[in-house]
Amino acid sequence: MTHTVILRGPAQRALATKLILQAPDNFVVTIKEQTRTSEQSDKMWAMLGDISRAKPLGRRHTPDDWKALAMNACGWECQFQEGLDGRPFPKGFRSSHLTKSQMSTLIEWLYAFGAENGVRWSDQMERAA
Repeated sequence: MTHTVILRGPAQRALATKLILQAPDNFVVTIKEQTRTSEQSDKMWAMLGDISRAKPLGRRHTPDDWKALAMNACGWECQFQEGLDGRPFPKGFRSSHLTKSQMSTLIEWLYAFGAENGVRWSDQMERAA
């Protein structure tokens, strides 16, 4: 038996309490912050694409590589391994595991990095057209 309850108000809290009281011994309850939203994910990938096209600092990376670099800059562990072709590739990171607030931190870091490096954001270019 698995239940997921998003605590949005008194009704959901009452349901969670009822489920806990009815649960058999040795069941496990985990309370955690909600993971990132699909809107946050879409925004992050659009921003990473913009950064990749801008080639800031004269560096050419794929959006995936920029994601690993940004996550590392925000303090989330990311390791780079040497691939079969000798090029490094990121390992040990998953933005899908970030919470909503962690994803907000990552997006804010991308905005700051882009501002410091002259990245033009595609959503702003659409509004200017």
